[in-house]
Amino acid sequence: MDGPGNGLATLVRHPRRGNPFGRENLSLVTNEPAVPTTVVVLCGGESRRFGSDKTRADFGGVPVLDALLSSLPSEWDVLCVGPERATARTGVRWTREDPPGGGPVAGLAAALAEVEAPVTVLLGGDMPYAGPVAVDLAAALADVPDADAVAGVDGEGRVQPLLAAYRTAALRAALPREPAGTPLRRLLDGLHVQRLDVPALASQDIDTPEDLERVRPRAKPRLAP
Repeated sequence: MDGPGNGLATLVRHPRRGNPFGRENLSLVTNEPAVPTTVVVLCGGESRRFGSDKTRADFGGVPVLDALLSSLPSEWDVLCVGPERATARTGVRWTREDPPGGGPVAGLAAALAEVEAPVTVLLGGDMPYAGPVAVDLAAALADVPDADAVAGVDGEGRVQPLLAAYRTAALRAALPREPAGTPLRRLLDGLHVQRLDVPALASQDIDTPEDLERVRPRAKPRLAP
C-alpha cells in the first residue's frame, strides 16, 4: 500500500432502499463473518456553540443521541462517553473522560480502557445520520487487513476521525501519554488510514441550532440491518 486512500478496498456502488441520504452509498462486498465491534460514542462536550447539550436536543421526536443509537446494528456493543442518561437503546454502557471536559482524546482513552472488541468504531454523539455509514466503514476495515483504520471523507475532502472504524490495538497504541487536550486528528498521524467517501449527511454534526434546523426535516435515520 503506497499510502492512505489509495483504494485497495474494492468498492461497489449500489442504491439503498429508504436511503436517507438521497444518493447511492459506497460499501464493500464481503463474505467474511462479522467481527466483534464496539462503537464508542463521544457525547461529553460542552456544546458551547449550541447553548445546551446538543445530544439531548429534539430530533424528530427523539433526542439526537437516540437517533444515532437506534441506527446502529443491534449486535454492536455501545459505549458512550459523557454524563450517563437513559436511552431508548438497551444495554448501552457509559464512562467519563478524565478529567471531565478533557476533550475527545481523553474521552477516547477512557473508553478504550473498557473495550475488548478487536474493532472500535468512533462516532460523535451529535451525528444522527452516521449509523448506516458506520456499518460500511467497519466492513471496509475487514476488507483491508493491512490498514489500521478506515475513515470517512466528507464532501469537502476532509477526513473525519469521528466517523471511522479502527483496529482497537492500533488505536490504543496511538494514544498519547497525556490525552487531555490533544487534537483528535493528531491520532491519525501514526495510523495507516484507508479513506472512504461518505455522503455529506452522514458526516453532518450538529454544532449550532441552525445546524439542527437544517438537518431536522430530513427522513429519520433507518435502522441498520
